[in-house]
Amino acid sequence: VQLQASGGGLVQAGGSLRLSCAASGRTFSSYTMAWFRQAPGKVREFVAAIRWGGGNTFYADSVKGRFTISRDVAKNTVPLQMNSLNAEDTAVYYCAARPYTVVAFGRTQYNYWGQGTQVTVSS
Repeated sequence: VQLQASGGGLVQAGGSLRLSCAASGRTFSSYTMAWFRQAPGKVREFVAAIRWGGGNTFYADSVKGRFTISRDVAKNTVPLQMNSLNAEDTAVYYCAARPYTVVAFGRTQYNYWGQGTQVTVSS
């Protein structure tokens, strides 16, 4: 499984960014896909997840109502639309995958990781 994250950048507070995770190497129908983030000096934390097969979505409380995770079955991508960004959202964002339909929220429960993309929100 290969995961390639893209779309990060510098944005002002209140702005939006759209990240994308390109997935390849497997059929992902029984996978859970997720986004995590890691700010400097902090542990990597769960942001959002989606069951590839059913499209069910899950969010951390800190991003609920502002971020939207989805999947494009035709393109094998997992976008993360981020709106109303604030300085606390500044981090390296990673996409991850696990070969189970049971959703998990811990970083150690994901088998595959992309390389990360930097998101910086200026206040």
